[in-house]
Amino acid sequence: MSAVTNPATVAECLRVGAGFSQGDRNWIVEQFATLDARLAAFHADATELEVSVKDRDARGQKVTLECWIAGRQKIVTTSAEEDLRAALNDARDDLRRRLNDAKTKQEPRHNKHVREIGQPEPEPRPAADDAERVDAETV
Repeated sequence: MSAVTNPATVAECLRVGAGFSQGDRNWIVEQFATLDARLAAFHADATELEVSVKDRDARGQKVTLECWIAGRQKIVTTSAEEDLRAALNDARDDLRRRLNDAKTKQEPRHNKHVREIGQPEPEPRPAADDAERVDAETV
């Protein structure tokens, strides 16, 4: 995998949505700091994160974390944990798992050898004269 010249970070890509203020942003960036290692594989200008909360500090609060990466499907994670910190961490951990799953789906499955050295060369096809000779022998 080639190195990304401007890797994405939570601090650079995160927007706070409904239920949060700009004052909450730094605290949320600290909570999501462990995502930086996973996001570093993507360009910052092609990556967006948005976190929002519905019914903050109420019994039925719901935290939503959305992630847009150019060329990939949008990933949405949610948490209904009652504690806000626990809900943020739950949504963050789910996003990390889903990013890992998306990366795994792009790699060849069940073949470590192919992942490490690439696809094998196809076998050469027989020349036209050989094909005619095989047909003649079977008749």
